[in-house]
Amino acid sequence: MRFTMDTLVYVGTYSTRGSEGIYACRMNRSTGELTPIGAFAAGKNPSFLAIEPGQRFLYSVSEVSDLDGKPGGGVRAFAVERESGGLRALNVQSTRGTGPCHLSVDSSSRCVLVANYSGGSVTALPVGEDGRLGEAACHVQHPAPAIPRERQEAAHAHSIMVDPAGSHALVPDLGLNRIVSYGLDPQRASLTPHDPPSFELHPGAGPRHLAFHPTGRFAYVINELDNTLCAYRYDGDGGLEYLQRLPALPEGWSGTSYCADIHVSPDGRHVYGSNRGHDSIVIFAVDEKSGALSLVGHESTRGNWPRSFALDPWGTFLYVANQETDSIVCFARDERSGRLTASGRMLSVPAPCCLKILAPL
Repeated sequence: MRFTMDTLVYVGTYSTRGSEGIYACRMNRSTGELTPIGAFAAGKNPSFLAIEPGQRFLYSVSEVSDLDGKPGGGVRAFAVERESGGLRALNVQSTRGTGPCHLSVDSSSRCVLVANYSGGSVTALPVGEDGRLGEAACHVQHPAPAIPRERQEAAHAHSIMVDPAGSHALVPDLGLNRIVSYGLDPQRASLTPHDPPSFELHPGAGPRHLAFHPTGRFAYVINELDNTLCAYRYDGDGGLEYLQRLPALPEGWSGTSYCADIHVSPDGRHVYGSNRGHDSIVIFAVDEKSGALSLVGHESTRGNWPRSFALDPWGTFLYVANQETDSIVCFARDERSGRLTASGRMLSVPAPCCLKILAPL
């Protein structure tokens, strides 16, 4: 059976400036306009969200240092009510690591993976048929860096992404300055170190987020500390081959900025990254054969501190979450050039941190 329900947008937030949890909106596919549905309680700092492939359940981190008085952050499960757009709370589990900042769901919807930034660890939790989370089945602590540096004095797992085949997970660790690779068994919610276990970046990079190309042949990493992007060839089996490094900021710009989020357009033709401080989206074109990137340009986010952004499933609109100006700004995307044009449509949400779009089935 196919449904023709609305396109829904969910917004993770930090618990500040009056935020009430996770916000839900309806998206107009023709104009890009977002219409608020409501806010749903999700504990403290439901900063990052993930929707499982079946689109029945949504998961959010609770970016905290303790849960119910015990060390470790939290991850919460919700059932998505498609007709209303509402979220129904199911349960919450500990991530066994402090400060969880990112999570993803494997392609079979059997396992939720969490990156614990402050704790420098990753956690795998099993998912039941009803969407509820089981207790953590696997928790891996990353080691301390061999040469500690500022903001790289300890491991800081910043995101965890399942590869297109659903057999491996890659973890950009800002503190280790490495991308850590794991074999993934969703049925057991287990992570096994890849051989080699990690891939080192250039000194001071600070890898933050990673995005796979739709073909599965390439992966792109955005680096928070030195404001660069790196392109890799992905072998489909947990391995990366370095291709290139490019700056995310305009040539000659010397202000303070930190890269944040990265996404590949659904058609695979462009890579986008966000700059907090310069407050822009950097746009790159992708060479379809080599996977190499070439700069297209930069677009102002019309707000401050673009912590996250999202492209709709059709590659028509790009939405930016400007955390410090409490705004979600909509841009129209030119599919050929990749350039962005502000649509003039904006939605106010307190301290927005993450955007996830749920398309009609």
